[in-house]
Amino acid sequence: MNQKNTLSMVSVGASICLALASCHSKKPQDTNKKEEQPAIVDVVIAKKQSISSDVEANGSIVANEFVELHTEVSGRITYLNIAEGTTVNQGTVLARINDADLQAQLNKTKVQLDLAEKTEKRLAKLLSINGINQGEYDTALNQVNSLKADLAYTEVLIEKTVLKAPFTGVLGLRQISQGAYVAPTTIIATIQQVNKLKVDFTVPEEYTQLIRKGTVVEVEVEGQKNARCKAVVIAREPQINQTTRNLLVRALLSNCTANPGTFAKVYFSAGAAQNSILIPTNAIIPDDKTKKLVVVKDGKASYVTVETGFRQEDVVEITSGLSEGDSVVVDGVLFARQDKPVKVRGVRKQ
Repeated sequence: MNQKNTLSMVSVGASICLALASCHSKKPQDTNKKEEQPAIVDVVIAKKQSISSDVEANGSIVANEFVELHTEVSGRITYLNIAEGTTVNQGTVLARINDADLQAQLNKTKVQLDLAEKTEKRLAKLLSINGINQGEYDTALNQVNSLKADLAYTEVLIEKTVLKAPFTGVLGLRQISQGAYVAPTTIIATIQQVNKLKVDFTVPEEYTQLIRKGTVVEVEVEGQKNARCKAVVIAREPQINQTTRNLLVRALLSNCTANPGTFAKVYFSAGAAQNSILIPTNAIIPDDKTKKLVVVKDGKASYVTVETGFRQEDVVEITSGLSEGDSVVVDGVLFARQDKPVKVRGVRKQ
């Protein structure tokens, strides 16, 4: 019984050794079978092309003048003259606040002033014949002047209850109705001067030296793709925005029809047209501090660091790091690895 068990264990051990030897002998064969497959890519051939030096900026159309209409005092509206969408002249009365108490105060002051002036005239005659002393006359004169000041103050308060058009312009939509109680924070309507239009746009800081007062730019209004208006720069902010690194510029439009608030694109020249290497924007691999491209050399992928210049809608200028004739990977960039084989599926035209 023991002899049989011993023989059985020997047989099992021999089987295990043969199995391990068999597995060990197959490993090199499996490794040889796993040949590295090249990445499939599409490329463009780098070549110089003529590019426009126009710079594109985003902006908005603004009215020449714009005001939200508020009353200066609180009260109930007793008169409202807001004809929505119509043009009103400067100084037109648009609304009145209930001023009955102030009118009563004004009338009271007028009566008191009339009596004080009569008293002052009588005392002036008496003073001329030494009928009274100077002090009595000065008191009467001071009363007259005090009541005149009260009258002027009340008239100012009454004037604040009247809302007038600050300039000639077009009224917007009315926000309240007659009889409403309003406060100085209540918006009654808006008024805009649209016979002249401006465009506010932002310029990257590298182009700030190209934009000066008097510079002529072209403006393309949203919805008017085939028409461009001329605009003359009239002012710009003295400081660049520290968050966006852009400079805010304002230009006066000429012969342009648009609604204030409309989105617009502004174009200006950055110099003469030049020949430069252009490649599709999606070929750029952004890094923390650099920009890279993948080029194909001797059937292998190679990463190169480049510097870019002008950027257009779908292409970017390469100023250094790339030579004419280089094959730049534009499709399959994510699958290419440094010094690993690649297979060019096709050459795209730019």
